[in-house]
Amino acid sequence: MPEPRPGGLGSGATTRPRRYQLDKRGVALVAAGHPWIFRGGVSSAAAAFADGQWLALYDGHNQVVGHGVYAAAGAIAIRVIARGPARPRGAELAARVDAALARRAPLLAETDAYRAVHGESDDLPAVTADVYAGVVVVQAYAAGVDGLARLVARRLAARLGPVAVGLRAGHRRVAAPGEGAGPATPPRVLRGHPGEEIGFREGPLTLVARPLAGQKGGAFLDLRGLRRWLAAQPLAGAHVLNLFAYTGTLGLAAEHAGAARVVQVDRATDALAVARRHHVRDPDRHELITADVFAWLPRASGAYQVVIVDPPSMTSRMEQVAGVLATYRRLHRAAAARVGPGGHLVLCCCTSRVSRARFAAVVGELTAGPGARWRLVADLPPELDHPVGFPEADYLKVMILRRPDA
Repeated sequence: MPEPRPGGLGSGATTRPRRYQLDKRGVALVAAGHPWIFRGGVSSAAAAFADGQWLALYDGHNQVVGHGVYAAAGAIAIRVIARGPARPRGAELAARVDAALARRAPLLAETDAYRAVHGESDDLPAVTADVYAGVVVVQAYAAGVDGLARLVARRLAARLGPVAVGLRAGHRRVAAPGEGAGPATPPRVLRGHPGEEIGFREGPLTLVARPLAGQKGGAFLDLRGLRRWLAAQPLAGAHVLNLFAYTGTLGLAAEHAGAARVVQVDRATDALAVARRHHVRDPDRHELITADVFAWLPRASGAYQVVIVDPPSMTSRMEQVAGVLATYRRLHRAAAARVGPGGHLVLCCCTSRVSRARFAAVVGELTAGPGARWRLVADLPPELDHPVGFPEADYLKVMILRRPDA
């Protein structure tokens, strides 16, 4: 894993920085520490840049105010890598990795799986790095930052001494005129043999991740706080409904807490197979149902002490948010109908375009008004390894309601 060249951490023709002049709003965003310049904030001149082109960012006084990388598609046009006139250097970026690791230190008493680098919130834009019991998986989710991802991988390897290091690319090459879009780069193993499935500890639970496959390795480290809450609940003899269960880690937490029956619903057959193999201690307590939750839930019957609603992200486009909020409302009402007296309704939202305030307002519709049967008992904060460094990074919301006993 060679050290990336100073002045540009990408590769090929996009490495040498090109000049781009920001407008006053863009300069203000950089000065305020925001890591993104949105598509609507760049001029038509930016269309001449290749996807992944590194840029020197100038203000109206011909001064360099930062450096960034250009994305040819999507809502984010420029990701800011460094502020001020100096180009980002390898030593500076390695120090950012070290600082991120230091912030995660308190988690090590609870788990050996955590997000070591969380992109822009750790000042390492478009790069994440997850650690699963000695296996490091680094992902670049924008063009032009592959070199930065390799630097992160190298630094984590030096600091942690992992048994294996893998690199995933979560982006596709944007097509040039007349070309088809390039395929996503397949995962690469940079060191060791990570294996298809990795077991790790999390509090009282033993979980399994698929580090080079599936959504977030299938383990969803950002849901650790909800698993912690579930595992600590007095659920002896309780019935639990886990919707959008995926690999069933929340169901395992409920079983640990004593649940007598855990019904888990998801449309992904392969994910439920992982749940069955690894996240079910007593098969007699679990019912795994392969179904589309949106079709299954309205026909469901019975009462549960806990109902969990954790749908996947529904959009990345602001113009679709109103429709998404309507979908959340329908899900919430249908799920609430399945909660028995004294039970809990767990409502999650990982749609980043839905702000915490807007999601809280939708959740609050169950608690407001005459005859409301619900009260909010918990609004779980982001986990330590998923810091919120700027407003748009507050993507995961977990709110827990309780229905009165009568």
